[in-house]
Amino acid sequence: MNKQTFAIRGMHCASCVYTSEKALKTISGVTDVVVNLATGKATLTSDAPVEKNKIVDAVKSVGYQALIENDGTLDDKIKTEKIKELKDLKIKVFVSLFLGGVIVWGSFPGIMDFAPTLFKNFYFQFVLAAIVQFWAAGDLYRAAISSLKHRTANMDVLVVIGTTVAFLYSIFVTFFPNFFMDLKIEAMPYFDVSTVIIGLILLGRYLEAQAKAGTGEAIKKLIGLQAKTARVIRNKKEIDIPIDEVTAGDLIRVRPGEKIPVDGIIVEGESAIDESMVTGESMPSSKYKGDIVIGATMNKSGSFIYKATKVGADTMLSQIIKLVEEAQGSKAPIQRLADIISSYFVPIVIMLAVSTFVSWYVFGPSGGLILAMLNSIAVLIIACPCAMGLATPTAIMVGTGIGAEHGILIKDAESLETTHKVKTIIFDKTGTLTNGKPEVTDVIAINDAQQRVFSSATPPRGPLAIPQKQLFSLAASIEKLSEHPLGEAIVKKAEEEKLVLSEVEGFKSLTGKGVEGIVDGKKIYVGRLLKSDSFTDGENLKKQGKTVVYVYIENKLAGLVAIADTIKESAKEAILTLNKMGIETVMITGDNEATAKAIGKKLGIKKVLAEVMPQDKEREVKKFQKEGKVVAMVGDGINDAPALAAADIGIAMGTGTDVAIEAAGITLVNKNLISVVSAIKLSKQTMKTIKLNLFWAFAYNVILIPVAMMGLISPILASGAMAFSSISVITNSLLLKRAKI
Repeated sequence: MNKQTFAIRGMHCASCVYTSEKALKTISGVTDVVVNLATGKATLTSDAPVEKNKIVDAVKSVGYQALIENDGTLDDKIKTEKIKELKDLKIKVFVSLFLGGVIVWGSFPGIMDFAPTLFKNFYFQFVLAAIVQFWAAGDLYRAAISSLKHRTANMDVLVVIGTTVAFLYSIFVTFFPNFFMDLKIEAMPYFDVSTVIIGLILLGRYLEAQAKAGTGEAIKKLIGLQAKTARVIRNKKEIDIPIDEVTAGDLIRVRPGEKIPVDGIIVEGESAIDESMVTGESMPSSKYKGDIVIGATMNKSGSFIYKATKVGADTMLSQIIKLVEEAQGSKAPIQRLADIISSYFVPIVIMLAVSTFVSWYVFGPSGGLILAMLNSIAVLIIACPCAMGLATPTAIMVGTGIGAEHGILIKDAESLETTHKVKTIIFDKTGTLTNGKPEVTDVIAINDAQQRVFSSATPPRGPLAIPQKQLFSLAASIEKLSEHPLGEAIVKKAEEEKLVLSEVEGFKSLTGKGVEGIVDGKKIYVGRLLKSDSFTDGENLKKQGKTVVYVYIENKLAGLVAIADTIKESAKEAILTLNKMGIETVMITGDNEATAKAIGKKLGIKKVLAEVMPQDKEREVKKFQKEGKVVAMVGDGINDAPALAAADIGIAMGTGTDVAIEAAGITLVNKNLISVVSAIKLSKQTMKTIKLNLFWAFAYNVILIPVAMMGLISPILASGAMAFSSISVITNSLLLKRAKI
């Protein structure tokens, strides 16, 4: 089987995707087509390579443009095209709204009295409206024609029909005023209706396109995490080669502070490795001979040699990239309620307009042709879908604006629409429910085990006792020379407490065990508990999910220091509120089970999934989805990206990685987990407003169309009623600002 990937320019909705796939499937030899709206790419599977011109022609036949480049330049080409598209759309939005504003100033009662004479001139208004109608709205016309070709009717069709009728009616009034005078009908053009509506529709398109412009950046940032070179051992010599030239079986040397190039197994040496990119955990992982290391993770301390086992597309990072890309592409865009209504509404309106014309022409009084034309125009104008076209985008614009004010950045309309349906929320632990940084929580001296010097859970009780102060000062003095993250946490806490640190002689780092040195003539060791010793308090702290390091003075156990990732202040309130709302809360983490369960118990999360790798996180999300649940994923790390992309709605912490933020639909800039609750409430209020808008818009058409068919309303009044309907919808959307979230 052969696969070809290329970009498609001009897609903006689910209908575009369907139309493109349908056209490409008609090519001989093609067995499958997948069009990814998020990335703008299409993947074509065929028995043999398909000629470039056939692909271009198939895509062109439905109104879009295929961009076929070499794999290395395709992403750059897509980015260039998106930038160009945004610039063009931005210009069209500005021109449409500016010219529409000029026309409104010269025609709207109350303000036209203050307008320049030129602005009141109907011929001048016609020129301005024509620019908007046939230049700015060009893409709308092309999309509408394409939709009709495939026997579908979306919002593009509605907008085009409505604005075109209003525009043509205004032209007739402008160039043939005597026609209406002879009938003793006062006629006024309504160029402002078509121009302003087109401008607002294009503004919504621009905002949506701007949000989608950075979709592919998550993938690029993931790729950028890879090491560029690897130090391989060949012919007993260490040489640096590009990472692309590394092959499975190569021996690779990694020094402290370097990225691990590819996946493999340690064959010589030991080290502590920061695997937060994959596991999400801030605590480094100790690695020994025979242990697996993961490409793109960071070596913190020791130097070691490992054998490459997975290279290129087989590495874990490459798999994460693949998962993110697939998850983004597998999302089916939400079918807009307005589009569903439109698919039935458009053909009905056309039939009613034709029926009106025929009825008045056949059965009407003398001059039936004129009355038939006027009444059918009135039907089309009154049925103009402007209000329906504005129902969703205006509410979305207001809703996203409110979200931004509260530190909730919503990437697109789909995310806002989906959030209120969420029944299960899966939380990452480290950096999401917790602060993501190791902190000293307890210091216990062996001769006073009941007193804890520091505690994140409870404040210190009175002044520092001498034994604890001395113990922690010794530990910090030794760890000051260490590069280990746990040591850094100890030193940071000592500095906060303004402890005086001593000079250290003969410092040694014992990889995988701890550190030691001489302080004031005494041998001090900080690290693992020696096999011959036991400390009940240490075991109890471990059960609470804390990491414990023990302090020895002259080979005698003197006490311990406990370190843990502390829970965010807003986490407990957020979980409690969500549970009360009937939303299932789940915690998922790459951390050990004991730590995970301890934190889950404190927060009131009943379902805890521990020791879960990135690909497994995505799998767990899909398990809940298979149960029929709408799932939200809240995370902050690179390891969360596949799950964020696979979930019905991904929510990223603003303090998280760029990759996580790019893969998510919502970003919490304010770092407050209560904002998860606020996002759900905002979504509910916004959807309520949209449904009310659509009801009003549709009811308006249902009520007034029969009135127009009976000849009881003129095109002028129809245009006025249409404008009033649109204003009502916009006003209702603005009322959303009063919503409490």
